[in-house]
Amino acid sequence: MSDTVAFSAESRALVGKGAARATRRNGRVPAVIYGANKDPEPISIDPAQLRSARMQSGFFATLFDIEVEGNNQQVLCRDLQLHPITDRPMHADFLRVTESTRLNVEIPVTFENETESPGLKGGGVLNVVRHVVEVMCRAGAIPNDIVVDLTGREVGDSIHISEITLPNDVKPTIDRDFTIATIAAPTVAIVEDEVTEGEEGEEGEDGEATDEGGADDEGGDGNN
Repeated sequence: MSDTVAFSAESRALVGKGAARATRRNGRVPAVIYGANKDPEPISIDPAQLRSARMQSGFFATLFDIEVEGNNQQVLCRDLQLHPITDRPMHADFLRVTESTRLNVEIPVTFENETESPGLKGGGVLNVVRHVVEVMCRAGAIPNDIVVDLTGREVGDSIHISEITLPNDVKPTIDRDFTIATIAAPTVAIVEDEVTEGEEGEEGEDGEATDEGGADDEGGDGNN
């Protein structure tokens, strides 16, 4: 199960683009908490907290405990808008959840025991088809990651979701046995030596280079 991250937030009285810009000018990130049959609640968050959480793997599968004026709410971030140039957070949407809320989340895939794979040790390449897998699970039981064990894997092997042991009550949203990764054969680049077919000028019978012009350096005909 993923760890819960605590945030402290402040309530926002005003909403709209103008209010959001004012919040950003004051050095905070505008956000909203919605869902659970309650009215949306405008808030603002410390950007340093949001940046720190975003740097961790599985940000959108992380359960947040947001405290707003003494009231704690468990939420998941469902949307995060970033500045197109600076990449700084501009706005966040948080969904209220309970331990029993069922939802779809994307879980990162991690690989272990690469040194125990004969295919990889022999020069094979791990070709990752899916870096994340979308699953349905309870909000209180979101896994940190989906672990793929590479022990014994050979070149040509394909690793499917059916081979992965998922936690109880965690099911992929795709109803087929899809591929997560393959072990591909090594790619060898063949480099051919360039063959020089001739040197500058032509060689005479004695192996010395000859000059086709026949005239001497003075440009005359040899008569005085």
